[in-house]
Amino acid sequence: MLALKKLVKNNVYWVGKVDWELQKFHGNEYSTHKGSTYNSYLIQEEKIALIDTVWAPFAEEFVANLAREIDLQKIDYIIANHGEIDHSGALPALMKHIPDKPIYCTANAVKSLKGQFHQDWNFQVVKTGDTLALGNGKELVFVAMPMLHWPDSMATYLTGDHILFSNDAFGQHLATEKLFNDQVDQCDLYNESLKYYANILTPFSAVLRKKLTEITALNLPLEMIATSHGVVWRDNPLQIIEKYAQWADDYQENQITIIYDTMWNGTKILAEKIAAGITLAAPEVVVKIYNLAKRDVNDMITEVFKSKAVIIGSPTVANSVLHSVAGFIHLMKGFKFKGKKAAAFGCYGWSGEAVKVINELLADAGFEVVNDGYRNQWNPAAAAQEAAVDFGKELAKI
Repeated sequence: MLALKKLVKNNVYWVGKVDWELQKFHGNEYSTHKGSTYNSYLIQEEKIALIDTVWAPFAEEFVANLAREIDLQKIDYIIANHGEIDHSGALPALMKHIPDKPIYCTANAVKSLKGQFHQDWNFQVVKTGDTLALGNGKELVFVAMPMLHWPDSMATYLTGDHILFSNDAFGQHLATEKLFNDQVDQCDLYNESLKYYANILTPFSAVLRKKLTEITALNLPLEMIATSHGVVWRDNPLQIIEKYAQWADDYQENQITIIYDTMWNGTKILAEKIAAGITLAAPEVVVKIYNLAKRDVNDMITEVFKSKAVIIGSPTVANSVLHSVAGFIHLMKGFKFKGKKAAAFGCYGWSGEAVKVINELLADAGFEVVNDGYRNQWNPAAAAQEAAVDFGKELAKI
């Protein structure tokens, strides 16, 4: 019979689901170009513990596969590190078979699980430092991780094997049949890890900095980080913790990103001329241009995360800006970016309010607006294009 579980280490197995077809996550809020995995782990010591489950659409498949690997009645404990349904979605199907088994989770996770599934299961509330013995000299140690990225989140550490089951922290949306970080394309791994942090964890960077300090203070040996999405970090697992420490520290590279939408290409022309000016004045600066209407919004957020400055453009429409531009700035506001500068530009035909509106929106979103911006009436002629190049040269100084 085909083995559906994969050996992580000793008596620890992966029993999750690889979702090769996933293209959107969190509704339609997050693009997953490379699919994802929903990682569930089975620990088979004297006591048997199941850590997390899978997303609801795969619940019946998950339970059937799990039953092929182990008599469900032999599961002693269920650990729910996080109540979101990509991790807890198979609980209702599983609990039909073992309704009285205890579920260990945070107090907030009880609220989340009850609120979503309307079941009064055998919840056992745990907090940071609480332990659960598994036998053979091993135990689980619970670490509350509120707001990483929900109030109910926690991580679970397995002594003896020195594995941190980190749930959403340190993960990436990357579908792969390989289990470990040293087995996959390293560029894909880095890019998806960065995108994951930028689009999910950036708003909680201050919380994360404190939590990393707290985890370090526990002085727990760490040989693996078993995430809930993507690969298990076994080759130098500290590398992803070090990256998180960098990313959480108001991260930026020597990059300026230009993002715009346009109606009749006037604003597009300005974007390209501004980029040319930046490059002429500061060739060492990485400059990237994105048309909001034609690019993936999460990929653009990742570029904003990497940037020291963001230049936003829109033509004037109805005395304001294109709704795509207003929506994108509103999206950026939610990420609570720190230490980033910004400027505005755009074409107009009649009243020309767009640049002023963009400046106000950027300031409200927490960006340092460096000047009044650049605007041009009608389609940019040669002189206007040259002025846009000069505007870019000035922006290169920021």
